[in-house]
Amino acid sequence: MSDPSNTVRLHRVLRAPAERVYRAFVDPGAWQRWLPPYGYVGEVHEHHAKVGGAYRMTFTNFAAGAGHTFGGTYLELTPHKRIRYTSRFDSPDLPGEMTTTIDLDEFSCGTEISIVQQGIPEPIPAKSCYLGWQESLLQLARLVEAGPPHESPDGEQA
Repeated sequence: MSDPSNTVRLHRVLRAPAERVYRAFVDPGAWQRWLPPYGYVGEVHEHHAKVGGAYRMTFTNFAAGAGHTFGGTYLELTPHKRIRYTSRFDSPDLPGEMTTTIDLDEFSCGTEISIVQQGIPEPIPAKSCYLGWQESLLQLARLVEAGPPHESPDGEQA
């Protein structure tokens, strides 16, 4: 949920292997498809999924046409286990740097995903951020839960 320090914590279990969930975070095409919350279109401008690598993305509100560009650096990438990255908005109205940590724990019928996002800029209510993440995670589930439960990218059953 959310707390007053502008941190959100989310938890979800997905019916997909950790490899597929991890890939949805580090593949730019997948990321721009599921990460923008409802009503937004995502565009990835830069994406280097490696420790020290940078990314840049824009979320544009489809109805209003207004958008926010943000980017950051990958701090930690442990395949199928953990992703940690920073984010900073280009707008001076949304100052500061956020850190997002995603932990994945695979078990027999899926993957438990835990997300902590810290340092959300004060103008963004943590509850709004929490709502956006919930929408994003529903879209992530639709992406990674499609198809056989343990199929590798080359079509082989795991």
